[in-house]
Amino acid sequence: MFLLLMFEPFSFSSPDKPGQYAELIQQARALFDGEHDCIANAANLASLVYGALPDLNWAGFYFFDGTELVLGPFHGKPACVRIPLSRGVCGAAASQGVTQVVPDVHAFPGHIACDAASRSEIVVPLLRGGALLGVWDVDSPVPGRFDEEDRQGMEALCQVYLDSLAPAA
Repeated sequence: MFLLLMFEPFSFSSPDKPGQYAELIQQARALFDGEHDCIANAANLASLVYGALPDLNWAGFYFFDGTELVLGPFHGKPACVRIPLSRGVCGAAASQGVTQVVPDVHAFPGHIACDAASRSEIVVPLLRGGALLGVWDVDSPVPGRFDEEDRQGMEALCQVYLDSLAPAA
């Protein structure tokens, strides 16, 4: 039996970021309900966030292949396919295991400019049982677009994504 789900874009009922992230988390849980595939859920999360949050020009995943980060599902312009753990904001988040909130990507040492329009970025490492699965990367053409509320919200969204995955074998 196949369950078809029609998902309509929505406008936030909450005027503040914490409330908006709470609504996104609720939407993500609904999208992931009963689905455990990492690619399907990654694609839906990228679409959800890209369509819902203002001032974004890229939202998506890079997955760790044991050596480097490899492009996964995303929304935005075509992107760099492979990122070494020693380079850029994504590499820093992956190698340090800490969310990176970068108000000016041009001031970040080793920044990789996949899209010249990007001015700020947030990258959340995806860790499961201490193992690196990849990173969640969101870019904006607006300098200083991301703050502490975004960090908390994005980390919470990533936890919902991680919780949706099938148990590790």
